[in-house]
Amino acid sequence: MYTSPEDQDRHGSGSGVGSGVGSGVDNGSVDNGSNSSGGRALPAARLGHDQIVRVFGGKPVDPSPVLPAEGSRPARTAGFELARDLSCDIGSRRWFAGLGTFVALTAAALAFWPGYAPLEAAPPTRIETANIDEYRSHMIMPLALGSDTGRRMGATALVRPLAAAPERPQLQLVATLARGDSFDRTLLRAGVGREDAARVAALVSDAMAIDEIEPGTKIDITLGRRSSADAPRPLDHLQFRARFDLELALTRPGPGSALSLERKVIRVDDTPLRIRGRVGSSLYRSARAAGAPASAVQAYLKALGDHVDMDREIAADDTFDLIVAHRRAATGERQAGQLLFAGLESGDKPRAQLMRWGEKGAFFEASGVGEQRSGLVAPVPGPMSSSYGMRRHPILGYRRMHSGVDFRARHGTPIVAVTDGRVTGAGRMGGCGNAVRLRHGGGLDTRYCHMSRIAVQNGQSVRRGQVIGYVGSTGLSTGPHLHYEMYRSGRSINPAGVSFVTRAQLSGSELREFRATLARLKTVEAGAALAELDQTEAESAAREPQREIDRLDPQRAQPTS
Repeated sequence: MYTSPEDQDRHGSGSGVGSGVGSGVDNGSVDNGSNSSGGRALPAARLGHDQIVRVFGGKPVDPSPVLPAEGSRPARTAGFELARDLSCDIGSRRWFAGLGTFVALTAAALAFWPGYAPLEAAPPTRIETANIDEYRSHMIMPLALGSDTGRRMGATALVRPLAAAPERPQLQLVATLARGDSFDRTLLRAGVGREDAARVAALVSDAMAIDEIEPGTKIDITLGRRSSADAPRPLDHLQFRARFDLELALTRPGPGSALSLERKVIRVDDTPLRIRGRVGSSLYRSARAAGAPASAVQAYLKALGDHVDMDREIAADDTFDLIVAHRRAATGERQAGQLLFAGLESGDKPRAQLMRWGEKGAFFEASGVGEQRSGLVAPVPGPMSSSYGMRRHPILGYRRMHSGVDFRARHGTPIVAVTDGRVTGAGRMGGCGNAVRLRHGGGLDTRYCHMSRIAVQNGQSVRRGQVIGYVGSTGLSTGPHLHYEMYRSGRSINPAGVSFVTRAQLSGSELREFRATLARLKTVEAGAALAELDQTEAESAAREPQREIDRLDPQRAQPTS
């Protein structure tokens, strides 16, 4: 408890206060300074709530507790006291007054306690019979209670099982020919009987080779009513797109009759698709944004990369020009093929004009020069084990010039010519053992050493990639490997720093035919193949949806005379 200076003057000096606290209160009585240091020690004081005096005005506070004199009270609390401590003076008038105040406040709080009476809800909306029928279609409740959707009621004792469940008169399904699967196995898995599947395969094979049916082909199948429970359903109708320009349909005219094949040839336009556009920041992205297929753009970049430096010789303002094989069917389907023409223009001047030609599908320039193949073919598939330069010879034991490169390979590995050439030497060549020497254009020669067997003869012409011998360990060799050398004008050079270019050249009638085809191909207008084909009356009628009643009763669909 803390006291103000006025309370200290009223109760005595500071020493008296300290003694009073030390003496304490025994059985509710207070001793004001009557006890001295040598007096009897009393128990610690027990202070009630009404004995606590607060300090106001921000004056210094004495931390020593003080007990007020008996009967003395502060002037501001001498009046009415609303909250009384019921733990002090139990049974006195002051205590009963505090108890009455507590009971009164409790009764007042209970009087204002909220009630739990139900709230009045809005009256229900009147629903007419038409609205009830509309809501019933959206209800989720048992069907027995009037709902159109929902769960069925559980079976009771009144429910009797049927002796035989009725079957659907027809089954309509779609089967997909998977990759690596056969046509007849696909029909058998779909539920077609073995006899019908064999008959279908025989009829289809008369129209086309079954192996030509592409994987992913959708087959529409309609199965009819079976004659008995253990018999397969008969095939009533089968239809699929055999090729892009052919549709096949097999129909059974009536029960017990044989299947008949109907060929429907689809009109197809083979006008190529020409796409032109500005190169921009990315040739690939610009061509794809113009509508070119991804495979055609990749083929375009590959063909152009063999004739033009893609990093240095192409500007953002250049124009790309590519023509792709394209087919349009009268039924609306489209099919893109391979790249036919690859062109590049700088302003109004063509910089590259390449067209696919020949059985191998190689690209040739407008002048008839074929594709150029840069870089050397590796003579063997093994890795390089020793490079060109000075080294210590593994057999002779001293440093000498290693005038070639060594490739690590197993005994008997085929050795091929790195490019086109003519054999100028084939046989034993000192430390090289069995070796072959080739003469190429531009004064270049190559030599292949340590062969186990030679596959060419002196004076023979060889092509790029042709086998000229086999890896061995003849001559000064510690094991099977290929020693490969290259010479320019008779002087040894590093083979790793040389690349070759090989071209093909058209001539005569083939060159004239090539140029005529190129001129005809360049007359195709850009985007002309994207237009729809003009439909004939029969094609327009075939594309219109057929009514279900006409499908069930074909006689109704026929026009009356």
